[in-house]
Amino acid sequence: MNLIARWFQRNFSNPEVVILLSFLIVGVAFFYFFGKMLAPAVVALIISYLLNGLVRRLNRLGMPQLLSVMLVFMVFLALLLFLLFGLLPLLTRQLSQLVQQIPSYISEGQVLLQRLPELYPEYINQQQLNEVVARLGTEFAGGGQKILAWSLSSVMGLVSLLIFLVLVPILVFFMLKDRHQIVSWFRSYLPGNRKLVSSVWHEVDDQIGNYVRGKTLEILIVGIVSYVVFLVLDLQYAALLATIVGFSVLIPYIGAAVITLPVSLVAFFQFGWGWDFGAVFIAYGIIQAIDGNVLVPILFSEVVNLHPVAIIVAILFFGGLWGFWGVFFAIPLATLVSAILSAWPREPAVETVYAE
Repeated sequence: MNLIARWFQRNFSNPEVVILLSFLIVGVAFFYFFGKMLAPAVVALIISYLLNGLVRRLNRLGMPQLLSVMLVFMVFLALLLFLLFGLLPLLTRQLSQLVQQIPSYISEGQVLLQRLPELYPEYINQQQLNEVVARLGTEFAGGGQKILAWSLSSVMGLVSLLIFLVLVPILVFFMLKDRHQIVSWFRSYLPGNRKLVSSVWHEVDDQIGNYVRGKTLEILIVGIVSYVVFLVLDLQYAALLATIVGFSVLIPYIGAAVITLPVSLVAFFQFGWGWDFGAVFIAYGIIQAIDGNVLVPILFSEVVNLHPVAIIVAILFFGGLWGFWGVFFAIPLATLVSAILSAWPREPAVETVYAE
């Protein structure tokens, strides 16, 4: 008990450490308990944080604050309208077509599976194949029920979506326009002795901003390039596949491997074994190679490097806690944790001298 008491006194006797720890606890608790309730405000805060970098760049070029805000906000509105009335209907149409094609894909897959005992009798027999087919049929039936339930719940969530579409742009505009007033109001309620909090925030602010803006740009580049390549190769559902390929970069090391399966399956059922299928597979591999070896080093040259184990653990933890946004911000949050651990006061190491 004395050892625990000494450790507690050593680490939490500093008021700045207590303030930093209080910030962390209050912030996590707030987003955990009120995140869904205040989702439009949270989404608007994230978007305004992304757009504020563009506003500051225009300010450095000599453009007035209000004009910079108006210009960036108009670009944001144009992009939002394109997503709602251009990309979303296209994705919805292609997803509907893909769902309608699934039964024929299953039939073709069953025909191919039935040939396996003839081709590889030493590895699989008819009884094992029947068990696999029955199990797959059960899984697809359960997946169909989930899709139906999701469709019904999405109809019920239409009102919430409309609220999002109205509130988020309004909140984004005012968060950009009155950013300094909002920050000053928030700071007026903070304790004065917050040097450790400020040092941690200044250390991670540039890292988080660079990462989020770089990741957004990476999603756009990978998605657009994939769409153009899939169109050139005449691959079905090009927009849908390119979109999921773009968002796959959110999950390093895992996303690209997982998305390989749907891209390969669509190419296989459309072209079969042959050059066209090989061209799609090679093109997809080249896109991933360029993304990992060229695009990522350029976009994230200023981001703190984290060990792959730390990245995967952060994605699992924050993704399970906050879903999509947790995955999106997993690496910045891991960087924040790393900065906190680096800034945490430590006692100097005591060297032990052994008598010879």
